[in-house]
Amino acid sequence: MKIKTVTVIGANGTMGSNVAGIFAAFGGAYVYMVSRSKEKSEEAIERAVKSVRADSIKAHMEAMDYSQLEECIEKSELIFESVAEKIDLKIQVLEKIAEFAAEDAWICSGTSGLSINKMAQSLPENMRKNYMGMHFFNPPYNMTLCEIVLSDYATEEQKEEVVSYVTETLLRCSILVKDKPAFMGNRIGFYLINLAMQYAEVYKADGGIDYIDAIMGGFTGRNMPPLRTADFVGLDIHKAIVKNVYCNTDGVGRDAFMLPEYTEKLIEGGKVGRKAGLGLYKAVEKDGKKQYFVYDIETDGYRNIRKYKFDFAEEMLLCLAEGSYEEAMSILVDNTSKEGEICKSFLVKYVLYSLYINNEVGHSVFDADDAMAAGFSWIPPLALIEAFGGREKFQNLAQNILSDGELREYDMEDLLSNCPQSRYDYRKYLKAKG
Repeated sequence: MKIKTVTVIGANGTMGSNVAGIFAAFGGAYVYMVSRSKEKSEEAIERAVKSVRADSIKAHMEAMDYSQLEECIEKSELIFESVAEKIDLKIQVLEKIAEFAAEDAWICSGTSGLSINKMAQSLPENMRKNYMGMHFFNPPYNMTLCEIVLSDYATEEQKEEVVSYVTETLLRCSILVKDKPAFMGNRIGFYLINLAMQYAEVYKADGGIDYIDAIMGGFTGRNMPPLRTADFVGLDIHKAIVKNVYCNTDGVGRDAFMLPEYTEKLIEGGKVGRKAGLGLYKAVEKDGKKQYFVYDIETDGYRNIRKYKFDFAEEMLLCLAEGSYEEAMSILVDNTSKEGEICKSFLVKYVLYSLYINNEVGHSVFDADDAMAAGFSWIPPLALIEAFGGREKFQNLAQNILSDGELREYDMEDLLSNCPQSRYDYRKYLKAKG
């Protein structure tokens, strides 16, 4: 199907406006921006233009409100729902879409992990095959991943059409994922992020939040440390994602999705992260310059961010700056300091959980790699195995690092025996920065 016109419902939200920009800039579509008021939709158009850095798309976007929903939907080949992550609200919007949408129109949800099959059941039977999840990552202009979640009603022909549109027209890194809580990227990413939150509480006497982020700096294969990532996403959104996984899954890694008490407290106080100006971190503008502080779990207040010095990290950074990647990873493997052990534990658990979730949620052995590279800009798990020297060396490391109970969670032999070489160069992700 040729997608010429798109309606984005909930266009005033961060993802709604940003994804609308993708439909207009890359898809060449005319986009109706639907919000509660035209003013909010006009603001959303400005954000969409800014997000894709293209003033030209403004001529292809129209600000609308909910009273004009019928007009917008009837003219659209694709309707993208981007309302709040509440299943009852999304179903309510779907039922309204069904009143006006053409039978062959694509109805898409930007949900980050709610059940597509459950929501599809709220549509008339003849429309269910055209309902799907299109989960973009923030900001979508930079993070090119799009998880495609088809319902059980989808046909093979439609699968090919959707993948072709997302990959070839929208120029996204697309992966097909099964309808499981949080899908692929967030299931893995928020496993590590929430684990980091839990560790921050365990090690609060050592510094807590910025201490853990310092241990998981750029030299471990990520542009942004895990707890800063949580602040960027929003602690309220983080809570919704981990709660969804914790309540709707069982078995491997489930306990890692229990939200720490201090995070609940911050959320209840409206301290939900970057969009609120404070969360795990706080930004304060003084004399035209921003100063950053971190939440101290022990004192329940904000303090200056500390500059931690870990020998293993300093040595790794020097090696990475010289391009000595193997030597840098050897330093980490051989280090026995508390911080070095914590770092290795995070990385080993990240790899094993990624491989496990790839088998459960993905369709290709490379899906977890694509998800973490294009959705989080983190070192892909298969690439990290290679960074550690290959499967055998990684397995030995895991056996030395993990407890007996943690090792029993995974069939490591089986997980690692099916690992191909990554399509990503691990050196690209290991940064000479803390």
